[in-house]
Amino acid sequence: MAWNQPGNNGQDRDPWGSSNNQGGNSGGNKGGRDKGPPDLDDIFRKLSNKLGGLGGGKKGGDGGNSNDQRRSGNTGRLVSIAAAAVVVIWAGSGFYTIKEAERGVVTRFGKFSHLVEPGLNWKPTFIDQVRAVNVEAVRELSASGTMLTSDENVVRVEMNVQYRVTNPERYLFSVTSADDSLRQATDSALRGVIGRSTMDRILTEGRTVVRSDTQRELEETIRPYDMGITLLDVNFQTARPPEEVKAAFDDAIAARENREQKVREAEAYANGEIPVARGKAQETLERARAYKARVTLEAQGEVDSFARILPEYKAAPQITRERLYIETMERVLGHTRKVLVNDKGNSLMVLPLDQLMRGQSGSAPASSGDSTNLMRLPPASSGSERASSSTSFSPDDIMDQRRVNSQRNDTQREGRE
Repeated sequence: MAWNQPGNNGQDRDPWGSSNNQGGNSGGNKGGRDKGPPDLDDIFRKLSNKLGGLGGGKKGGDGGNSNDQRRSGNTGRLVSIAAAAVVVIWAGSGFYTIKEAERGVVTRFGKFSHLVEPGLNWKPTFIDQVRAVNVEAVRELSASGTMLTSDENVVRVEMNVQYRVTNPERYLFSVTSADDSLRQATDSALRGVIGRSTMDRILTEGRTVVRSDTQRELEETIRPYDMGITLLDVNFQTARPPEEVKAAFDDAIAARENREQKVREAEAYANGEIPVARGKAQETLERARAYKARVTLEAQGEVDSFARILPEYKAAPQITRERLYIETMERVLGHTRKVLVNDKGNSLMVLPLDQLMRGQSGSAPASSGDSTNLMRLPPASSGSERASSSTSFSPDDIMDQRRVNSQRNDTQREGRE
């Protein structure tokens, strides 16, 4: 619909300032005035006609062109709406969110541009690309395989590596795939360490050494590549021989454990017995030293006693010999239970008092003439013989006798202890 201006003889005026004298447009104007509101469809149609008529002249007032112009206006309107919708969709598709534990790596036309922090962000679609990388999660990868040891044995080894991404840019662009590169480096480092170790060491006490050596070599291998990752831990999980020889290796390990157990038991027994033996040895040495000191002191005492007796013996030999004899017999017979009685005859009677004391209680003691309770000794020698026999004693004999008596006393004392 057109706007009708007064004083224009009923002709339609283009709202854009141009006149339109086509007969098809004036059919709806009656009385030279249209008081209705402007038609948006007509505005869009005329705008399309203006854009389409830039390359050609105006056409005559043909009634059939009105429908064509209306269809062209509808098409232009749809194109404009579609273009606006595309712009809105393109702008809305650029919004994205980065999580708290992630960092966004922005590439513009395939080249690294910058990093974005967690939160809501916007990017121009089809121009920038964003890849979110988790920088807080602990990642794991496993390495395993059948490897050859230094003593030419085959062992099956499994290892677990834990790491974290610390530089998202280097993690994505330093190598083609940081995870695959780390897996290959782990396998290489593990094979190198296993190749320098023996089978027994790997299966027994060398597990900690293998783990630390593998971690050190792995860090040295990936350092030149700067892949933006940091190793946290390397866990040596299992090491076992192949299944075909596993039974033999199990027997060997069991025998080794039994040997170590026996060695520990022997060490424990030695630790218990050696101090006891050392104590006994020390006790024996102390007793020997005490005995030595005692014998030495006794010998010195006997020497002193002999030195005191010697002047008396030189002064009165006969009297000294008799006195020594009597003292010796007193010490010897003082420890016996038998009593020697002189019956004023030529013989001595021995009274077995121990047998008499063990007799029946209340029985009368046996008479001195009873032969069952008395033992008669051979006749004593005459005075001349006793005198001659007395002269046969020497100081050396007396000292020997005293020494024998002392040793006998010591033996009896030790027996009582």
